[in-house]
Amino acid sequence: MGKFIYGAVVNTFDVDDRTLAHLRVVIMNKLRRSESFMFDLTMSDGSGSRSFWMGPSIPIQFQFFGGRNPRINRAWVEELMGAANGPRGLWITPEPAEPVSARSELLRA
Repeated sequence: MGKFIYGAVVNTFDVDDRTLAHLRVVIMNKLRRSESFMFDLTMSDGSGSRSFWMGPSIPIQFQFFGGRNPRINRAWVEELMGAANGPRGLWITPEPAEPVSARSELLRA
């Protein structure tokens, strides 16, 4: 279980390492292009959800606890990026299955 850490006043939120790795790809790509956006995160403790305004000037950290980097599912990154570019903003969607071609490329490597 990793942590998403937001803002100068430390706010930490538990997020599964695999999910956090995918969020990191999307958030860093948006911020690299100086694109601000809303990020909605459902709390793992059942206390509801929080909305964060994500902008290049706000400090954030991604803290991973697993020993290995999760394999990135391109289909999920594209789906999350589409959400981040939409009117609702970024939210964690269920991970889609990887296309068969992506899995077979990994097996050949």
